[in-house]
This record gives sequence, C-alpha cells and structure tokens, in this order.
Amino acid sequence: MSTKELFFEIGCEEIPAGFIPRATAEMEAFIIKELALARLSFSEVKTMATPRRLVLVVTGIPSVQPDAEITTTGPSVKAAYDASGNPTKAAEGFARGQGIAVSELQTITTEKGEYLFVSKHENGRPTFQILSELLPALVAAIPFKKSMRWGDGDVRFARPIHWIVALFDGTVVPFSFGTIESGKVSRGHRFMANTPFPVNGFAHYLEECERHFVIPDAEKRKEIIRRETHRVAVASGGHLLPDEELVEQVAYLVEYPSAVRGTFSEEFLKVPKEVLITSMRTNQRYFSIVDANGGLMPGFITINNTLTEDPSVVVKGNERVLRARLSDARFFFEEDQKVRLDERVESLKKVVYQQKLGTSYEKMERFRIIAEGLAEKLNPAVKAQTARAAWLCKADLVSGMVGEFPEVQGIMGREYALLEGEHADIATAIAEHYLPTQAGGELPASDIGAFVSIADKLDTICGCFGVGLIPTGAADPYALRRATIGIIAIILDKGCRLSLNTLIDNALSLLSTKLTRPNAEVAGDVREFFRARFVNLLGSSFATGTVDAAVSAGFDDLVEVKARIAALAEFENHADFEPLTVAFKRIGNIIKNGTDAPVDPALFEDTAEQALYDAFQSVKISVATRVAAGSWLDALTEIATLRGPVDLFFDRVMVMAEDQRVKTNRLALLTAIARMFSKIADFSRLA
Repeated sequence: MSTKELFFEIGCEEIPAGFIPRATAEMEAFIIKELALARLSFSEVKTMATPRRLVLVVTGIPSVQPDAEITTTGPSVKAAYDASGNPTKAAEGFARGQGIAVSELQTITTEKGEYLFVSKHENGRPTFQILSELLPALVAAIPFKKSMRWGDGDVRFARPIHWIVALFDGTVVPFSFGTIESGKVSRGHRFMANTPFPVNGFAHYLEECERHFVIPDAEKRKEIIRRETHRVAVASGGHLLPDEELVEQVAYLVEYPSAVRGTFSEEFLKVPKEVLITSMRTNQRYFSIVDANGGLMPGFITINNTLTEDPSVVVKGNERVLRARLSDARFFFEEDQKVRLDERVESLKKVVYQQKLGTSYEKMERFRIIAEGLAEKLNPAVKAQTARAAWLCKADLVSGMVGEFPEVQGIMGREYALLEGEHADIATAIAEHYLPTQAGGELPASDIGAFVSIADKLDTICGCFGVGLIPTGAADPYALRRATIGIIAIILDKGCRLSLNTLIDNALSLLSTKLTRPNAEVAGDVREFFRARFVNLLGSSFATGTVDAAVSAGFDDLVEVKARIAALAEFENHADFEPLTVAFKRIGNIIKNGTDAPVDPALFEDTAEQALYDAFQSVKISVATRVAAGSWLDALTEIATLRGPVDLFFDRVMVMAEDQRVKTNRLALLTAIARMFSKIADFSRLA
C-alpha cells in the first residue's frame, strides 16, 4: 500500500513565545494518539513553529485505513440468560446496541467465565476522509494558557487565525475552523515578504519559506541566534555571556533573526552587573557582552525580526529605551544606599509573608533559630555569622531595586551588605541562601549560605503543610517541591550528618502558634514529602528497587541513606547477592514480624542450626562495628558469608517444628539475622 505525507500549517497573528513549545508538543501528541486510534500507521511526526505559524508534518501514512475485525464484549452469559435459557434485558440491550438480533450473539470463554461478544468486520475508510474530521479537532485541542475569540466566530485560539494549510499527498483536506477554510496557500514574513504563496508539500514549503524570509524550524533559528550573537560579541572585542534560556525565548519571537549591537554609557557599570544583565534580558531580551575576565562591557546585542537597511536606526531606538531602563536601575541603587539593611529588617514587620504564617519578620526569626542550630551542630565556628546572615538575608525585599527587579533579590542584599562593611562571608551567604533556584541548579558554596538556605526552605515547607497549603498534582504555588529537593541536594552536597526528623520537629515547634493541623500529622506528611522527593532524586542515579530497599530500612540521616544505597548498588554485582536476597526474603516470609525471644543453643536439634548460630555470632559484632563506622559495603560483604550456613539451614531444618519451644527458638535465630540485614536495607523490596 502506498504511503503519503500530511502537511498542516496554522497561520495566525503573533503567538506569545511562552505558548509555542507546549503547543507544538501537544500537536504531536494529539496526532500520534488519534492516528493510532484510527489504525493509521506513520513513519515520522515533525513539528515546527514561529510566532505566526504552527506546522505539523507526518510522513508514511497509508492512503486507506486498514480493515479490522472489531470485537465487543458484552454481559456475562449468567447475566444474559435466565434459568430457562431465555435472554434477559441485559442480552437484549447489548444486541440492540450492536444492531443485531439476540440470536446472532456469540459467547467467549475468559478467565472470569463465559461472556457474550460480537465480532464485526469493518472496512477501512479513505485516510483523506478521516483527516478531514481529525484536523479541525486538532486545532481546537491545542491548549493555551490564554485564548481568545475574534470577529463574530465562536471558536477560540491563542491569537486570531488567518489561514490554514492542510494537504494530504498535495491535495487539500477540506474543513473549516470558524470562518477559516483550509487551503494550500501560506504567507511570508509579515514585514519583508507579506505575500501569499502556494504550497505543494513540506519540501516545497521549506523552499518557499526561505524565499519569503521565514525560517520555520526553531532549532535552526536558535543556531543562527547563537552564531550571530557570538560573532557580534567577538567583533566588539568581547565575549557573549551564554544564556540558553534567552535563546529559547528569542527564537520564538522572530521568524528571521538578525543580530545588532548597541552600547550604553560606562557610567551605568557602577550598578551591580547582575542588575544590568537582568534589566537587559528581562525587559528587552538583550544579550550581554563580557570581557575576558567575565566583567560586563557597556554593550548589548539585540535580535531583530528583520534585515535592516540602516542598523543605526534600530540601534539608536534600542539604546534610547535601554538608557531609560538603566537610569531607573541606577536611581534605585543610589536611593537604596540611603537606608541601611538593619533598618530595612524592621520594615519586614509590615510585610505579610503569608496570611496564616505571619510577617516576613516572623518568618526570619523562626528560620534564624533553625540556622543557628545547624551551625551549632555542624560548624560552631560560623554560628555568629550564620545568625547575622539570617537576620539580614530578607532585608533587600523592601528595597526599591528588588521592588523593580525581583529577580535580583539576595544579590542586592549581598551588594548592599558589602557596601555597608559587612563581612564578605555574611554578604555571600545573603545571596546564596536562595540557592538552588531550580532543580539541578547551583548550590550554596559556603556553610553559612547552606545553613540559612536549609532553614529558610524548611520553615516554608513546614509552615505551608502546617496550615494546609499542601501541593496537589501540578499545583505547587509555594514551590515546596523545589524547596524540598533543594534541601536534600544541599545536605548531600555538604555531607551534613543530621537527623531530618529532629530538624522537622524543631521547625514545627517554632511554628506551634501558627499550625492549624495536629503537629504529629504535619510532621508525618512533611517526612513523607521529603522521602518521595529523595527517592525520585536518587532514582535518577540508582535502580528504583535499590533506592526503595535502602530508604525502607530507615530514612533520617540522608547522607547515611545515600551511602547505604551506593553500597547496596555495588553489592548487587557480588556473586552472593541474588542467592542471599532470595534467602533473606525466605526468612522474612517465615518470621513475619519476628519474635523477641532469646536464642537458646541448648534447644538446637540439628548441626545446621548450630552452624548457622555460630556463623551469625562470628559476624554479628563485625557487622555492627562496620555499620557504626558507615562501612556499608564491608558490612554487606560480611553478611554474605552467611549464605552457606543459611542455605544448609533451610535444606535440613523444618522451622515450624511441632515442639513449640524448638519452633520459637528457630524463629528467634532467623529474626536476629533478619534484623541485622534490615539495618542496611529491606531486602524483600529487591528484585
């Protein structure tokens, strides 16, 4: 059977850049699902997009849907016929729904018994016909954060649609969406070639787009942006400050990118470079230029959507806009220095952090105590500096600069602290306490920054859980998942040996007057929230079963848990791992919850019992010593020496003896061995 190409384009007014990646992903998912439901195979699905167009190409689609035998299962035979063998309403209803007589119903035997069923032969429909129904549904199904109606129509889309190209093997697939009829005519660049052009297929479309100053492939646009910004930066005597997130944004703002360089006054370089960079990228989508030492240079690169005959006109316009932005930044920077951070801390008493959890000042007081406690336990030498950093770290929230540029919170606190003569370690910690800002992001380098970061995030998590602000599904307005992963990452990175349970309990005690739920219930929920995040995080490096087995044996000291996971993962390559795991599971199945009875060697009846007991006694102290020292792999290797005696025991000994005392004694021996295992991992959870 011959296969053909589907080419589909939605042409519209400029879609917001942030909407586009999800839209193309949903288009691809929709077409794959619907083609499968329609029994239509395909070779490849490809999507492309610009601000003005969403493109979908599917190759290798058969021209006719294959025939199929459709089997529909109905009620059970018991429910379909009464005791006399007459059809019940269930049988009659099923037959009526299938459009056949009751006498035509067939029976099939399944694991659950006999059921009625109907088998029908369905002839395949022309693919062309199926697509005419499927494509308008695709347009309607594309999700957008915000959509709109236009004109007198009742359909919705991100922006008004102006044309639709729908071709199957070069022939128009007819349908309408609102007032727009599908066709074979696309349009060029809005400003450089705003004319219609016919399309015969995907390859022809790409050729025509190039002639009409449109680059539909976002990856190709990104590559052009990277190349051109690098070229312009080097030509100006500097280097491009890499910014892949900005490349992603800008790529969906243009159809035909070209780079132009502008400058700004060196006077603005007195403002912290993070502020200047933030202002340029956030407000104007400008790329920054740095020197060989990473210092910001007084220049920027902007990406135009057109080729400009006179770039100086574009440059002057961008420089004028940027000058106003940077003047605002300089004004805030100078004005903020008139009020010391200590004075700003007092202003936090007027800032509501969260209605049920109080002010930002109250929050700061709580996490300052937690941070001091961490320093006391882990690095007493920096306790005073940790307390000072925690006291000042939220002060810049009430500064003019952070009010204008929220992205530089923490950074401005650091800069103002340095200008006021605070110790550099304290200033650094003020900026670091917000880290990490995303999964896998940069972590605090200093202990002070780490302690304040953990404390601040833990107060947020416990506070939100304590008043019922718990993440559900994808909704996580207080970013509690990110905060939890951040705490785990910092603890593991710093090797902080501490009790998570104690840390949570301490945080909740400081929140006692704010909680609207029982303390014990909140503590349990927070611990489980941490456990789930930890399992997900470590699951990217280790097998899920390995992580689950180690976590199930105890989850309090996260550094220890990770070490047990790593040791268990390495031990899985040991020759004795699989038989030992099987033996442990067998022990677990026999002892259930175990017994606390002591082992009495006088009750042994078989030499295999004595042999296992002696082997256990010889490794018990060694294993305990290695466990205490955190030598988990060595402990597992010691335990592995029990494999032979355990196998011999099960070959020769009946655990469930008739003599109750003998039975209990054997269970006691197995329980003692199982509890030694369980300090490292729950082997029953291993494959």
